[in-house]
Amino acid sequence: MACNSCSTGKDGQPKGCKNNGTCGTDSCNKLTVFDWLSNMSLPNGEQPFNWVEVRFKNGRKNYYKNTENLSLSIGDIVATQAQAGHDVGMVTLTGELVRVQMKRKKVDENAEEILKIYRKASQKDIDIWSSARDKEEAMKVKARQFAIDLKLQMKISDIEYQGDASKATFYYTAEERVDFRELIKVFAKEFRTRIEMKQVGFRQEAARLGGIGSCGRELCCSTWLTDFRSVSTSAARYQQLSLNPQKLAGQCGKLKCCLNYELDTYLDALKEFPKTDIKLQTEKGVAVCQKTDIFKGYMWYAYEGEWMNWHKLTTAQANEIIALNTKKKKAISLEEYAEDLFEDTKTDFENVVGQDSLTRFDSPKRKKKRRNNRNRNRNKRKSHNNAK
Repeated sequence: MACNSCSTGKDGQPKGCKNNGTCGTDSCNKLTVFDWLSNMSLPNGEQPFNWVEVRFKNGRKNYYKNTENLSLSIGDIVATQAQAGHDVGMVTLTGELVRVQMKRKKVDENAEEILKIYRKASQKDIDIWSSARDKEEAMKVKARQFAIDLKLQMKISDIEYQGDASKATFYYTAEERVDFRELIKVFAKEFRTRIEMKQVGFRQEAARLGGIGSCGRELCCSTWLTDFRSVSTSAARYQQLSLNPQKLAGQCGKLKCCLNYELDTYLDALKEFPKTDIKLQTEKGVAVCQKTDIFKGYMWYAYEGEWMNWHKLTTAQANEIIALNTKKKKAISLEEYAEDLFEDTKTDFENVVGQDSLTRFDSPKRKKKRRNNRNRNRNKRKSHNNAK
């Protein structure tokens, strides 16, 4: 999470620009859309699309109409319309790609109530905005302590000031409904500003805060994932993963979104597999499925009472036996089908070096001289004894 012109510090924030995720090059931001049409000119007579995409804190984006026909480009700080007052954000996308993004996110450009861009932010707007951003971390610590003192079952995960510092939005997560009317009174008295409470889900909280997943990369929800689909334990069962909540859960405490990425491929592959609860009727006995290998297309069966002896079959062989059982016929045994899959595990190694010896660069070993000295001493002793 750093722009090309600066490196990151120990806390993960950019060293050079020190904009904490709002750098002008827009390369250290979350959920950034690459404008591949930036170097292309419009055909003659075509007017540029008068909507722009504006990003706020932690990847929150919205679309505004450029009614004043301002010359805006990516990285410009603008003052935008809000419910009361104005907000300050950064332009992250302009041109025809904004039309595509609005269509993708189902934003109607012909709606009666549309948000507008007032102006490019002045230095005064930027100073008020940055000073309000500096207060958020200290406010979050106090707000959490107030919630603990009131014994509310909620967690305040983030605070976002409006650009003109007239309103503060408190994002929180909770398992159940929370009565925070007394908490709002305490916040208003302490922080002297308008308060808005907004509940977010645990996945949305992880997307706002960011982090590193168990794969070693940044969280998908904070970098590119925008729609949060429901994830169930059946996705792990189809992929034959161990149902260990510590491994299957992400930083949000819910099941990982990546369990859905390859689920469709597994479901297509499992269409050729018979159901594992179907028992194979053979003359030797009834066989029960013990294990499946989706990648290689194998299934292992064991006779009832002989659970230690597994027999490997292909999906075609298993379906063939099941077809015989539906006709009220029994297969002879599983061994006949398993013999066809006997594999020779002997490996033939080849001389990859050619005719050269692997020890051709080793220094030759020196001959031991101890035996020769012993033989000489023995011969001297014999000759001396003979002389006597």
